[in-house]
Amino acid sequence: MNTIQKFAALVITIATLFESAGCSDMSHRDKDTAAGAGIGGVAGAVLTGGSAAGTIGGAAVGGVIGNQVGKEK
Repeated sequence: MNTIQKFAALVITIATLFESAGCSDMSHRDKDTAAGAGIGGVAGAVLTGGSAAGTIGGAAVGGVIGNQVGKEK
């Protein structure tokens, strides 16, 4: 992974952390969805070498997984 990809992954990770901190009125499921999308986007970018399609696909899959994990029981 080159320097630009590492920097992009770091920026996305930091943005996700700030996003989560600013969402105190969100439900637990909403927070899990947002976190999953952020983590999935970073993972997609890393796995596909920074491809936009990989990043978007990873964010979509991560959001779905986060949403399902956050279901109220």
